[in-house]
Amino acid sequence: MSSPVDQEAIEALITEKTELEMKMGDPSVARDQAKARKIGRRHAHLSQIAKAYTAWKDAEEDLQAAKELAKEDPEFAEELPLVQAAQERALDKLRKILAPRDPDDARDVIMEIKAGAGGDESALFAGDLLRMYERYAEDKGWTVQVMDSTLNDLGGIKDAQIAIKAKGNVAPEDGVWANLKYEGGVHRVQRVPVTESQGRIHTSAAGVLVMPEAEDTGEVEIDPNDVRVDVFRSSGPGGQSVNTTDSAVRLTHIPTGIVVSMQNEKSQIQNREAAFRVLRARLKAEEDAKREAEAAEQRHSQVRTVDRSERIRTYNFPENRIADHRTGYKAYNLDQVLNGQLQPVIDSAIKLDEEHRLAKLSGKSDDK
Repeated sequence: MSSPVDQEAIEALITEKTELEMKMGDPSVARDQAKARKIGRRHAHLSQIAKAYTAWKDAEEDLQAAKELAKEDPEFAEELPLVQAAQERALDKLRKILAPRDPDDARDVIMEIKAGAGGDESALFAGDLLRMYERYAEDKGWTVQVMDSTLNDLGGIKDAQIAIKAKGNVAPEDGVWANLKYEGGVHRVQRVPVTESQGRIHTSAAGVLVMPEAEDTGEVEIDPNDVRVDVFRSSGPGGQSVNTTDSAVRLTHIPTGIVVSMQNEKSQIQNREAAFRVLRARLKAEEDAKREAEAAEQRHSQVRTVDRSERIRTYNFPENRIADHRTGYKAYNLDQVLNGQLQPVIDSAIKLDEEHRLAKLSGKSDDK
């Protein structure tokens, strides 16, 4: 009887895990932070496979033993369905971990939030989204750095760039990108704006772009001759100057036309470093999209322009309702979601993505 999984291939992965453990103890690896992070991410993933494989083998042995005992004792025969169910759960978990997944899942992310249609109300909603992601990240034990933001006169966000990082090496399924990559797109809000005197419900939108952060050690090569660097004075709401020195930085990547501006820090050097982090992430996202044009459904679903007609989610304040239009998820706890309890919404996207990956693994996918 053939095995339901390729045990020889799994044993090879476990051997790789052991080899990585030896490398992790090498002082030269410890001195190379980029290499150490890469090895750590791979080791975390292989550790999950090894754990699930051991659990399945134990469950398989229990099942075989239970079948033998059931032939001799009717009481064991009654327990057989429970042992069978445990074996099936262990096998299902192993298959899920083995299913091909996004190689960037364990990465940190750069997120951009931009007000869209709706004027001041859209900017206020963009601010709500920023706070939602900050609280969600806090609950996950991640760190958030607001790299740059532009406020409007009411305290809303015209646009913001933030970096979200996990602490230490994490398994791919626990990575920042693994959870937040589904947030890319247009988010629509329905509520009575603070500027509305007659209590009418308005609809506006804000756009979210999520990118896995590129390593800062040559993963994305940028030719200095391809980047025009401009410096200018930082400005606050309404355009008033908030800095008397030219500390703000604007990068223009000439080959792609990508423009990144940073002004949050008082130091031109810090703003320059932050701008290059965002530029590297954008260039990596473009390269990934080109390389995986036929396979990366997740990146294709990310809406790059702020347009109300291309929405992924609706936040309805009068009904306290949150609805994800890709997965069909709907709940009436919008206040809790905006307070950071976003995981059930994200889980609905993870589940849908997982179903697609498992379908591909079993050859049942409808994808051409």
